[in-house]
Amino acid sequence: MIILGQVVVIGGGCYGTFYLGQLAKARHEGAVTWSRLLVVDRDPHCAAQAMVTDLPDSELVVADWVTFLDDWLLPAERTDADRIVPSPFMPHLMAGWLLRRARELWPDRCVEMVPAAAPVGTPFDRLHPDDGVRYLSHADWTCPVHCIEPATCPATLAPRSWEMGETIARWTTRREGRQAVGPALFTCRHVSHGVGMFAVRGAFDALAALREPAASRDGADLVIGSISACHGALAVLRVGPA
Repeated sequence: MIILGQVVVIGGGCYGTFYLGQLAKARHEGAVTWSRLLVVDRDPHCAAQAMVTDLPDSELVVADWVTFLDDWLLPAERTDADRIVPSPFMPHLMAGWLLRRARELWPDRCVEMVPAAAPVGTPFDRLHPDDGVRYLSHADWTCPVHCIEPATCPATLAPRSWEMGETIARWTTRREGRQAVGPALFTCRHVSHGVGMFAVRGAFDALAALREPAASRDGADLVIGSISACHGALAVLRVGPA
């Protein structure tokens, strides 16, 4: 059995209710357990509301995602066993959380997200014109719904020869210009019954890795990826010079 701490499901709509149902099956079958399961949605009447009442140690948290993460994601209160179940269509929430914490740490600097300008080279590789986040995929086909990204790709029926974390690490190494830290990767991995999660401790590790380089006169960039094995969102957080 996999023993987890607090598990946060982002969103109580169609994806959140699917994950909630799968986690309920996993717990019933003795595959997974948790200390608390939190479904976060700003709608108190979202689809997940009825489901959490029948699932032990679970609750619906009525809040927007940014406010919830700022209140919940605290180093003194989180453990290595805490996890987040992301929605495939959520904003780059962890990049936003790191941006807000960096602004608290360096209030006298220009701290901002800058475009991940250089192409990565994956089959799908698009820079969003509004937020500067680069969206990536190693697939040039339509992936099966709720794919758990096994070693043998279910679309190609061949061994999966790619890993998005390695792709972003190479992009970070060859990136030109300012000193780059990272990449800080929030990697969603399949845990059980088709549900993927990432560990929250990575947020604190990323902030710790940024502290010394960013404190220098020149500042530093932090490369941030919210990824799975095949897909990802790539962002760059910049702490400007003193």
